[in-house]
Amino acid sequence: MYVCVCHAVTDREIREEVQRGASSLFDVQCRLPVGSCCGRCEETARQVIDDQIALVPGRSQRLKTAA
Repeated sequence: MYVCVCHAVTDREIREEVQRGASSLFDVQCRLPVGSCCGRCEETARQVIDDQIALVPGRSQRLKTAA
């Protein structure tokens, strides 16, 4: 599904970046343009990141940060 409509970033792309080591929205934003236009997708992107981190063996849940 598209998470960021402005830049056509999908949940699959976000999950792939978590698999490559991203552990926060900031980390993903350094690699993908998610949330860099209108910002409406940031909460959904955070949820995708958190869900993927929970599935990766050996990775602890990232610290929650203020939005």
